[in-house]
Amino acid sequence: MTATVWVDGRLVDPEVATIGALDHGLTVGDGVFETCGVQDGQAFALTRHLRRLARSAAGLGLDAPDEALVRDAVGQVLRAAGPDAARLRITVTAGRGPLGSGRTPGAQTVVVAASPGLHHLTSSVVRSPWVRNERSAVAGLKTTSYAENVVALAHAVERGADEALLANTVGELCEGTGANVFVERGGELVTPPLSSGCLAGITRELLLEWGAAEGLPVREADPGELAFSVLDDVTAGRAHLLVTGSVRNVTPVVRLDGVDVAAGPLGERAAELFVRRRAQHVDP
Repeated sequence: MTATVWVDGRLVDPEVATIGALDHGLTVGDGVFETCGVQDGQAFALTRHLRRLARSAAGLGLDAPDEALVRDAVGQVLRAAGPDAARLRITVTAGRGPLGSGRTPGAQTVVVAASPGLHHLTSSVVRSPWVRNERSAVAGLKTTSYAENVVALAHAVERGADEALLANTVGELCEGTGANVFVERGGELVTPPLSSGCLAGITRELLLEWGAAEGLPVREADPGELAFSVLDDVTAGRAHLLVTGSVRNVTPVVRLDGVDVAAGPLGERAAELFVRRRAQHVDP
C-alpha cells in the first residue's frame, strides 16, 4: 500500500503536486501535526490528538483547525486506505505565505495521510549529542519544524538504533526524537515532567492514567529528579527504560548505546497493560 492522501477537501494522488510551492509549511516549517496509530480502521485516541493539535496551533498563533473538517477527512482517508493502514498523520500549516517569516492572515492548508507502519516490540536507543531547549518558543508543541529530530534520529540509525534520547539544556533527561521515555528504578516507572521541554505525548498520558488506575507504580518525575546521567544506571543494570509513542505504543528498551540491557518487569507489565487497554478503547 502506498500513502493515501487528502488535501484541502479531496483525496489526491500522493505523487501529484497539490500543495503550493509558497506554502509556509514548506518554506519555513510553519505548521503543526499529529500522528495517530490506526486500530481496526480507526484512528486511535483521535479526540486527544485533535485536542493537542489545537493546543499546538494556538501555541504557534495559528487559527484553530476545523475539527469537523479534520474528522471527516480522517474518515475518508482511512476508508480509502483499507486494512493495511497503520499510521495516520494530520498536518495543518499556515498556508500560502511570503518567502520570509511573515504570514498571510487567514490562510491555512490541511493534509491528512495514511500509510503502513512498523510495529516495534522492543527498542534500541542511543544518547544524542544534541539537547532539547526547554525554553524554546515551541517547546512542547508538535510542529513541522522537525529538522533537529531528523538529524538526531539519523545519528541513531547510523549506530544501529531506532531512537535517540535527548537531554535538555540543564542536563535533565527529556525525550526521544519521536517518543517519550520512562525510567524504571526503585520499584516504579518515572517519566520526565513537561517542564523538561518534552512533548505531552498521548501514549505517555494514557500510560500514566491507565497505569494509575490498575495499580501500576507510574508517575511523572519532579523537576530535576531525572538527570541525563540516569542512563548510566541503565547500562549498569541498576535501572531500565521504556519508550512510548503513538505508533510504537509502549516498548521496553533492550539496547542502549550499543550495550544490551534488560527489559524491566514493570516495563513489561506496562507494555501488556497498554496493548490490552488500547484494544478495549479506540478513543479513550
